[in-house]
Amino acid sequence: MKSQLDKPVSNTDRAITELRRLVFSGELPAGSDHLESELAERLGMSRTPIREAARTLESQGLLELRARKGVRILPVSPEDMREIYDVLTELESLAAERAAEQGYSTTDLTDLARAIADMDAALDRKDLDTWAEADDRFHTELVRLGGNARVMAITAMMSDQVRRARAVTLFMRPLPVQSNEDHRGVYEAIAKADPQRARDLHRAHRERARDMILGLLERHRLRQL
Repeated sequence: MKSQLDKPVSNTDRAITELRRLVFSGELPAGSDHLESELAERLGMSRTPIREAARTLESQGLLELRARKGVRILPVSPEDMREIYDVLTELESLAAERAAEQGYSTTDLTDLARAIADMDAALDRKDLDTWAEADDRFHTELVRLGGNARVMAITAMMSDQVRRARAVTLFMRPLPVQSNEDHRGVYEAIAKADPQRARDLHRAHRERARDMILGLLERHRLRQL
């Protein structure tokens, strides 16, 4: 009997993966329209998995299905991002607090520390794409360490929109040196079992990120008008 790991990837799953990649890379830019037949030809599959994948990506806020017109890639909305950051700030700050209450050893925090080290190394090289990947790992691991499965599920659901907003603004912003320092402070508070400090530092970090990204998105939107 085959395990779940041996289960072949369906065309729908492959379509989801490929369409997400095309959206995040900008090959399917925000505001662009695409027929199902066009996308099917591009990905070398029938229209049925494309349609099913589009429904999934619509529920994640990446695109909009339009009757007889295919799909439209949705822009990153400052209003949506404000709401998403409000939720993420609360939930990730709670995760930081709960993580600091667990009494984790430095071994338990290895992945968190490695993400920070990778962010530092990426900034030394001015490699913002690698920095962004390490930043994702830091936030994912922080939430995991908080130990609340519902917090993990909700933050994972919102992560796509955060990545898109960051992809749009990543090369407009100053080098994220402060962000690395914020992460280091949160790590140290967790390692020292200081829940209030971990919560406060992470809240301040997320609020700074929110204000900067929203400002850049607003200016980007104005330039497109």
